[in-house]
Amino acid sequence: MAQTIDGRAYAKNLKSSMKDQITKAIKRGVRPPCLATVLISNDGGSVYYVNNQRKVCEEMGINFKLLKLDENTNEEEVLKVIDNLNQDENVDGIMLQVPLPKGLNENFITNRISPEKDVDGLTDLNTGKFYRGEKAFVPCTPRSALELIKSTNCDIKGKKAVVLGRSNIVGKPMFQLLLNENATVTVCHSKTVNIKEICSEADILVVAIGKPKFVDNSFVKEGAIVIDVGTSSLDGKICGDVDFDKVYDKASYITPVPGGVGALTTTLLVKNTCEAWERNVCKNFNSISIK
Repeated sequence: MAQTIDGRAYAKNLKSSMKDQITKAIKRGVRPPCLATVLISNDGGSVYYVNNQRKVCEEMGINFKLLKLDENTNEEEVLKVIDNLNQDENVDGIMLQVPLPKGLNENFITNRISPEKDVDGLTDLNTGKFYRGEKAFVPCTPRSALELIKSTNCDIKGKKAVVLGRSNIVGKPMFQLLLNENATVTVCHSKTVNIKEICSEADILVVAIGKPKFVDNSFVKEGAIVIDVGTSSLDGKICGDVDFDKVYDKASYITPVPGGVGALTTTLLVKNTCEAWERNVCKNFNSISIK
């Protein structure tokens, strides 16, 4: 029987630690960190995520700035907003909420964000540094998945890991993060042959394909760690890519949906913002360290 990995509890502890450091800095005359989010969509998932960003920031005493643009906003206007945020010394992190409306070049607009403020690690420069093994902001969702794997005290080195999904936002960076931990990593996708057989050999299985309850116990090795990154609506309820009830008795650890990876992702976005703030504002406060 599996142990449930509680993303909410992990996030709570992390927020408490960061809040202490931020409070100390503010008492010494440093301004609070600031996250600015650009939202150009009424997509329910995007609005939900932005509201979570605001909530976490408020809990920690961090300034949150929302720039809500009309869905018909043209590219030039969006770029002007990002340029202004890049130049604003009181803004530490910039989050461009995707997907963008049709007609806007997502890659081009994303790369307008200053790499020093790109707290979700989506610019080409940060992506390139990440894959080269250099210090860079890491996309928050795969980073959340890795943090929760580590919370089990699993020695990742040498383990067989399978990532189910190859998206640029989750699958590919997840592969790299596990590789950096010296796991032996396989990526499976829609064209993979014998996908169930490959997944069932994994000591660590990370699922990010956007298909509700796709993975049942036949995909899972006895005693595996199962990390569910998916979030879908099924019969009016939020569920993941893993059929939790069917896999629970076979895995050693498993993340729930909701309450798993997603519960930590927003906190890590804020953590990246605090790290940018620490570098930019707290240079002379050597005792301040966001862990």
